[in-house]
Amino acid sequence: MANTWGYGAMTNSLGDIQNSKAIIIFGANPAVNHPVGFAHFLKAKERNNAKIIVVDPRFTKTAAKADLFAQIRPGTDIPFMYGMLHLIFKNGWHDKNFIKDRVYGMDEVMEEAKKWTPEKTADVTGVDAGLIIQIARAYAKSTPGTLIWAMGLTQHTIGSSNTRMAPIVQLALGNMGVEGGGCNILRGHDNVQGATDMCCLSHTLPGYYGLSDGSWKYFASSWGVDYEWLKGRFKGKEWMNKKGFTLARWWAGVLGGNKGEDAIHNNGTNLKALFVMGNGITSTSQTKKVKEALDNLDLAVFCDPFVNEGAIITDKKDDVYILPAATQFETSGSVTATNRSAQWRNEVVKPMYESKADQDIMFELAKRLGFYEQFTAGMKVKEKKKDFKWPEDATDEIARIIKTIGLTGWTAERLKKHSENWHMFDQVSLRGYGAMKGEYYGLPWPCWTESHAGSPLLYNINRSVKDGGMGFRNRFGLEHDGEDLLAGAGSAPKNSANKDGYPEINRDNIEKVLGIKLTADEKKRIGKNWKVDTSNIIAEKCMERGIAPYGNAKARAKVWTFPDPIPMHREPLHTPRHDLTKDYAAYPDKKNHYRVDTRYVSEQSKQDWSKDFPINLVTGRLVNLNGAGVENRASKYLAALTPEMFCDIHPNLAGQEGIRDGEMMWIHSPQGTKIKVKAKYSYSVSEDRIFLPFHFAGVMEGEDLSANYPEGTKPYAIGESANTVTNYGYDIITQIPETKGGLCRVERA
Repeated sequence: MANTWGYGAMTNSLGDIQNSKAIIIFGANPAVNHPVGFAHFLKAKERNNAKIIVVDPRFTKTAAKADLFAQIRPGTDIPFMYGMLHLIFKNGWHDKNFIKDRVYGMDEVMEEAKKWTPEKTADVTGVDAGLIIQIARAYAKSTPGTLIWAMGLTQHTIGSSNTRMAPIVQLALGNMGVEGGGCNILRGHDNVQGATDMCCLSHTLPGYYGLSDGSWKYFASSWGVDYEWLKGRFKGKEWMNKKGFTLARWWAGVLGGNKGEDAIHNNGTNLKALFVMGNGITSTSQTKKVKEALDNLDLAVFCDPFVNEGAIITDKKDDVYILPAATQFETSGSVTATNRSAQWRNEVVKPMYESKADQDIMFELAKRLGFYEQFTAGMKVKEKKKDFKWPEDATDEIARIIKTIGLTGWTAERLKKHSENWHMFDQVSLRGYGAMKGEYYGLPWPCWTESHAGSPLLYNINRSVKDGGMGFRNRFGLEHDGEDLLAGAGSAPKNSANKDGYPEINRDNIEKVLGIKLTADEKKRIGKNWKVDTSNIIAEKCMERGIAPYGNAKARAKVWTFPDPIPMHREPLHTPRHDLTKDYAAYPDKKNHYRVDTRYVSEQSKQDWSKDFPINLVTGRLVNLNGAGVENRASKYLAALTPEMFCDIHPNLAGQEGIRDGEMMWIHSPQGTKIKVKAKYSYSVSEDRIFLPFHFAGVMEGEDLSANYPEGTKPYAIGESANTVTNYGYDIITQIPETKGGLCRVERA
């Protein structure tokens, strides 16, 4: 299943934010969610007098540090950014040369931006027109500027459009590929980037290789397993090439086809078993559906250091297993940070009591399922070993295979050396000194060869490729609608043998593009293209000539394969502005979306949801808790800071419903679910919305589930899950849930 909670790696890094002169933050609260990283934001303010601009549905602790704050209506980020672009283009604040040489499709964005006057933008977003003008001017005139986002921007039915719109703003201003600029996406958990890179997704293989036959054959060869054997693991060959279920809607795979449930496309069968490792399953939207799915499984297995509350919310009594997994301190290996850097971690203690490390659980499972030899074969390929050493050989296997994002340089030896010498790197530039001179900390990918420095700043043509420079990737052909998609003349990285745009490098064009001649031996050993070249000849030759293996093209502001080629505003499925759905309707319903039929416009137009559910529901994080809170609420001291689930509610809204500060209240969703929580008066939310933290579980629609915890495992704090009342709604591309733009109704308990 796919983990589609958040998406996008940083183009720059947290340290690089200290070079920014303007910082605009959409749907993120780093003062709470990334308090250590937020120090870099404050240093930018101190060093550069950087302007901090926060765009968020509520007044957060980050907003308290902002120079400008816009309290936007949830789900209207695209109109807000178009409102900025309207002013940027109108006043000539855009970078004309950058757009001409390095961007495709910006002309259509310009046309759409003309419609979004400050007055129109204000009506849709709820932000005052004068403030929109002030923000656009402050950000555009203070360069370089960096743009920050997190789950507040992604968790919408139009999340993929949101995350295209934000880079378009940066492209318009020429803020990409420069120090202090870029798009710096804040990942929510440790190693989310690494998990994504390594295929916690159902529509790719590791390293974002697709599900084509060619990709499967490349991995079969690289893993040292027979392709025909691999093909035989599927019900039919065609299923090798199909997307699977996502984490967001795995439960639909169990319930699909039942009365009132969306249909599924899963070869005529429903899911029967669930195996969970290190995922707070109650962090999934629509917790009531998660419970129903758990109740209907034949088998449920949870592997965690603490009791996963999926095992608590289900009424299922048989064939539910809780396996004690070791913590990160009881195992070794690399993790990947949000800025694409790797960090090696060493085992502190051996796994305690009966717990086992994740890999040992997987090894034992593979043995019992009869494919242990194939499962571990890839770790023995490089030196034709009889056995492997964990995790070093697994790390080297990844480096050997994953070319698409440039992990060739990530050998265990190099990553260990970086972690042992972390004090020899500058925190802003990540440049090493002393024994680490010539490398960047954590070798941020792409790290093209075993001697490459790493790439701390994506798309920077002011550095050589050897020093981390590159243009935009050539991924979508050489032309579209008659327009050249390669970068303009003179737009190549520093010291490049080819000063202009060029295609991605393959066996057939390498001599022409690089201006070299291969030897007979090199021609024999070279791979078909840079993504599958296990000889690494392509990357090595590219480094010698200052060429990025993936080409040098224009960034795409227009994505002709998406439902909206340029980002367009579409109202949330459950919107408080039903009057806007005529002009900004949701997408047509989508069949077989990650194997599940998914409703869009039919759900939006079913009724005027705002009549019965007039309040916007906003969810977010607390500084002392993380994710589903499984680990943190088991800590006496962390739980003491927020011992019970609560709702931030404006006193005026509470007063209308007779809800007193500190009293219990009910929150109802359009899906017919409800939760009972404590009211907490707060002016951080406006009168038309409430805020819920999403870290609690152990109570379901008012029912205390404490008795379901095995003896001695109940956490110090339990409560209702906010996701019991988050609304139906899933992104049109990734199927990320729309947890940041739903509606609810409140009443006194």
